[in-house]
Amino acid sequence: YVPPQVRKAQETLDEKKREELGRLKKMVNGLVNRLSEPNLSSISGQMEELYMANSRKDMNETLTDILMNACVTAVAMPARLMMEHVLLVSVLHHNVGVEVGAHFLEAVVKKFDELCKSDAEGKECENLLALIAHLYNFHVVHSLLIFDILKKLVSAFTEKEIELILFLLKNVGFSLRKDDALALKELITEAQRKANTAEKKLQDQTRVRFMLETMLALRNNDMRKIPGYDPEPVEKLRKLQRTLVHSSGSGKDTQLRVSLESLLSADQVGRWWIVGSSWSGTPMINDANSKTQQKPRIGKMSSKILELARKLRMNTDIRRSIFCVLMTSEDFLDAFEKLLK
Repeated sequence: YVPPQVRKAQETLDEKKREELGRLKKMVNGLVNRLSEPNLSSISGQMEELYMANSRKDMNETLTDILMNACVTAVAMPARLMMEHVLLVSVLHHNVGVEVGAHFLEAVVKKFDELCKSDAEGKECENLLALIAHLYNFHVVHSLLIFDILKKLVSAFTEKEIELILFLLKNVGFSLRKDDALALKELITEAQRKANTAEKKLQDQTRVRFMLETMLALRNNDMRKIPGYDPEPVEKLRKLQRTLVHSSGSGKDTQLRVSLESLLSADQVGRWWIVGSSWSGTPMINDANSKTQQKPRIGKMSSKILELARKLRMNTDIRRSIFCVLMTSEDFLDAFEKLLK
């Protein structure tokens, strides 16, 4: 039972919180709407100030929601606009903290996985894949995640997946070759094997042939064979990124080396890539068996010591056992041994 006055206080608190979040959303939305290459420096600076003035959780959730609404649409988004939005995330990731990029990345990957399973007709999958590709281009995430996604797409190998593979390779193919040529070679071999064993209607398609030609061009480092490939815009924005990031270097040390599986199962097993968000041992699953914890063994303690422990309010088994060990040990070595046990 919650008394009326406490309930009223709670409601006014919730109302106040909602107003604050509404104000914050308006401010972030205003900044994101004005985002462009020339004013990226001032907008990232204002975003950093907002991060300092508000809680990280509220800012991360607000920024992620606004960027997802802006970038994940049913029509294909212009590449330039995508890059500028991701560059803002990248600058905040390097200047504010890795949880900014990690929160955004997790939301994008989960949405991508959800849409891939649901056979959506629009271009949402391509837009989400472009976001992931540019997060890799601007050193927020490691190539490990990109290879995981490519392997998943190659293993499915339907028309939609082939289109997504081509889209991803066109955006980040040569960077992947630079980062891990061996993994890319293995992926190309796997794709060729899949293409050979695919159904007849897929084998005859020009799209499959085009994908294999693109992969061979990547393997041979031949940029001319990939139509419409232009590394210039990404390079230009990378230079801008280097001027905006406060720490020295391009920020390779803050890259999130996280796999697709880890991101998708983050709610069950924790986020080890964010400091303070991981744990070892049993995952967070509501299992009745996991709630029955082992009671620490106190051993045979005198009733006098136990009575003293009760008087001093040692109200849990672990507190009582530590208290009894400290009270009854002969010396510090004996206490140390017993505490370890």
